[in-house]
Amino acid sequence: MVADRRRWHGTALLPVDRTSRSAYPARRRPTIRARRGRLPPPGLSRSSKTSRPLRCHRGGPRPLKARPRSASPKEESLDVPLRLSPATMRDLGYRAVDEVVAHLATLRDRPVGAPPDREEIEAFMDASLPKGPRDAIEVMREAVEHVREFTVRTDHPRFLAYIPGPSTYVGAVADFLASGFNVFAGQWLVGSGPAVMERITIDWLRTVCGFPPTAGGLFVSGGTMANLIAIHAARTRSGGRSGPVYVTSQTHGSIRQGLGFIGFGEERIRFVGTDDRQRMDPASLRERIMRDLDAGLRPSCVVATAGSTSTGAVDPLDDLADLCAEHGLWLHVDGAYGAAAVLSESAGDLLRGLSRADSLALDPHKWWYQPYEAGCVLVRDETALIDAYSMNAEYLRETRHGTAPLNFYDLGPQLTRGFRALKMWMSFKTFGLEEFRRAVEHGIALAEHAEALLSDGDRWEVVSPAQLAIVTFRPVLDGATPDQVDAVTREIAASTLRDGFALVLTTEIGDRPVLRLCVTHPETTAHDIEETVALLERLADDASPPQFRR
Repeated sequence: MVADRRRWHGTALLPVDRTSRSAYPARRRPTIRARRGRLPPPGLSRSSKTSRPLRCHRGGPRPLKARPRSASPKEESLDVPLRLSPATMRDLGYRAVDEVVAHLATLRDRPVGAPPDREEIEAFMDASLPKGPRDAIEVMREAVEHVREFTVRTDHPRFLAYIPGPSTYVGAVADFLASGFNVFAGQWLVGSGPAVMERITIDWLRTVCGFPPTAGGLFVSGGTMANLIAIHAARTRSGGRSGPVYVTSQTHGSIRQGLGFIGFGEERIRFVGTDDRQRMDPASLRERIMRDLDAGLRPSCVVATAGSTSTGAVDPLDDLADLCAEHGLWLHVDGAYGAAAVLSESAGDLLRGLSRADSLALDPHKWWYQPYEAGCVLVRDETALIDAYSMNAEYLRETRHGTAPLNFYDLGPQLTRGFRALKMWMSFKTFGLEEFRRAVEHGIALAEHAEALLSDGDRWEVVSPAQLAIVTFRPVLDGATPDQVDAVTREIAASTLRDGFALVLTTEIGDRPVLRLCVTHPETTAHDIEETVALLERLADDASPPQFRR
């Protein structure tokens, strides 16, 4: 450290008073002296040691009153509201780490879990508002008990019901650091380091997905917000018009909801036909576009899907990009789940054309193995985001000073935002891209293994083959009606909730329920899949009417 370090005080640089360890400038204490040529007051000689108070003449210095000593910052910190001592903070933090590590290390040995009744939870938890303090360690133990006992373990290797992937421990540590430092990641002025780290991470994802250097983006809460941000940017780029938007029956429900948020009524949503693998049909899309053009409408946007929630289907992105280029339409790809498959050599062909999209939504908290919340939006031309979201408020004037300030509030609707990018940055730095590639390909291979098991015999009908890491199927009941098969299908799913070994739930294809296996956990094994299929066969026998049992 430089010996004559100076700190900013008001409008001048003043030296630090190192004797008092204060950040404020040293002040000279005034002294009292008799005026030259004058005698001391009566009764007090020059040599007297008597401590009688000095009576000053008019115009002379006033007597000083003793000022009470202020408490030092260290003394004051002992009685500050909402603060713990450093020793308590360390103890609390170490215990929290022990709880998380124990959870991850023993996860496979515990059941996946099932949601209890709400009444059971509310009866168990103390809902009274605390008025006074409690020991922080006791409070943490209570919190861990509530979370551990009343949460379905979505990070379990045999949680095969939904898409969310498990998070890495590195991502969890990153979230702790971001919260511990209380990083404000909305503007450059107070978060320049985090802003550059987020920009670097966005650039890594841009490169992986094949977007050009002109692309930009930001981290958001999830796919819902990423899709909404991109489609609003598309509308702004088209001059603010709310023309028809083209989707399919497999488009995620949050997109229709988001379209309503930004002013696209149901009458502006066009459902395009799909092929036998639930992918958008380019011929059907062309027909719908031409019909709207003939009616005098100006189409706005095509929303394609890369990895549908129900089947893992990937729309033919290259063909859709050709159509959009032909008619001047914005192509948005919802890759919240499936965009990560761009890492896989075996599935890479499915995503051909992804790099031609105008915008892309992807979710690091799914197949990129990050803790919630972590969504991301990429836009081929970053200026489309700036045009849609740039904010000019009087209280933000200073945030635009400096050389090329990077303000993420100019790229999305949030001003106040957390440092979501840190977990992805730390995970990439720790593991490297190849480890992510290996994890994604592992899930794809296990889904194909599951399809082979289900196809071997006459117990199951594979409804949609393994696409990315999802396969759907239903039981075969000779002589049963479709309604009877549907009832057994739903009962099998409900039974997995009660059993606890693995969790397999349903989705709908063609207005009928099907069971779905979604394999995204890097610790799931082939043995897990085989044991789960065997469990489903036993549950199917239990759920079937006697005449259909094997």
